[in-house]
Amino acid sequence: MNTFRDLLIWQKSMNIVTEIYQLTNSFPKEEFYGLSSQIRRCSVSIPSNIAEGYGRDGNNDYLRFLNISMSSLFEMQTQLEISFNLKFLSENQFNKINGESRELERMLIAFIRKIKDRN
Repeated sequence: MNTFRDLLIWQKSMNIVTEIYQLTNSFPKEEFYGLSSQIRRCSVSIPSNIAEGYGRDGNNDYLRFLNISMSSLFEMQTQLEISFNLKFLSENQFNKINGESRELERMLIAFIRKIKDRN
């Protein structure tokens, strides 16, 4: 592996960011600085922390950034549920993005375990 761009978790999280931006474009305009902005920030934080951790020295630092990514993922999942409850997302939209985020969650958990096993 030559770069963080080769990581499947980074690639998957980048795809989710794109989808989040597309989904939140249809949110009510009064949510631009509210829920829409918060979901976008969380989604961007996921691949950003994966990349930042990759560039750090040692597995402990890397694990810290992977855990921050996981926390941002959980925050995003919560905000997506809120968006669904408020009818900002259709059931199909929610199920698709939720499924993708849960897949990323499983991938991150497995990757974190792999890094921990190296220690």
